[in-house]
Amino acid sequence: MDIIYLRDLRIGATIGIYEWEKRIKQIVSIDLEMATDIKKAAASDSIEDTLNYKAVAKRVIAFVEESQFELVETLIERIAELLLKEFEIPWVRVTLSKPGAVSGSRDVGIIIERGKKD
Repeated sequence: MDIIYLRDLRIGATIGIYEWEKRIKQIVSIDLEMATDIKKAAASDSIEDTLNYKAVAKRVIAFVEESQFELVETLIERIAELLLKEFEIPWVRVTLSKPGAVSGSRDVGIIIERGKKD
């Protein structure tokens, strides 16, 4: 299985447990690794035969910008579910970080893997 990835996709999100966080957009950073098979696309040289990472990025951006969650745990699970279902990929690793969430640290975050990686 091959992996198509996106790194440091920065998106404004309404995320947090505090009331002030629910009234603003905060930047979250998302890394995606998605299992796929690139052989057909490599042979055809056609975007229709591959996982279109631009379409993935646009969908994740739209989802995150429209969503409102208290926990990054909820947001990251929903992103993984969306990718597995809508893009019909067998496996995904999602890293979500929230820069500045903890004083003294660059960021905090979560890494999850969902589906089956062959």
